[in-house]
Amino acid sequence: MKKIILVSHCILNTASKVVMYNLKEIEEEEALRKQFVKTALDRGIQLLQLPCPEFTLYGSKRWGHVSEQFDNVFFKKHCRNILLPIIEQLVEYKENKERFQILGIVGIDGSPSCGVDYTCTGEKSYGALGDRDESIMEVIHNTSLCKRKGIFFQVLEEMLVEFKLADIKVEGLFALEPHKCMNLLS
Repeated sequence: MKKIILVSHCILNTASKVVMYNLKEIEEEEALRKQFVKTALDRGIQLLQLPCPEFTLYGSKRWGHVSEQFDNVFFKKHCRNILLPIIEQLVEYKENKERFQILGIVGIDGSPSCGVDYTCTGEKSYGALGDRDESIMEVIHNTSLCKRKGIFFQVLEEMLVEFKLADIKVEGLFALEPHKCMNLLS
């Protein structure tokens, strides 16, 4: 039986991420990401990569955003459009349970899109620098983690319910709680 885990795009492709400025957080996330991927591959678990809604909408030259900026009908429609082929694959795997086992979905806690338990929130974004006398560090300082899902994962959760896949576990890759994503690998 093939075991499958869906992963946020940047778990397999960090080139899609926006520039981060907290070196300690970057190093901690990178270490956990490598541990997670290596363990999954060592155990023969298949990794299905989710699309990155930020990259596919804004490209590589985007700046950091907060979840409030993505909480709109246009971004949510984009999320649904890019998630539909993934949901259809999940339905197919689920219908063939004698051959496949879906272990879960792993997001990136802290992401405004792919956060599972935590998302990046704030009234200001990097893009607001053009009309304010603030440095990028001041804007970063005014963002925080909020205990809720990122917008892409909110849409994903709605679609899982809609397509009767709500029993699939969803966990976040989060350096402060590394056991969450690693538990899916057992």
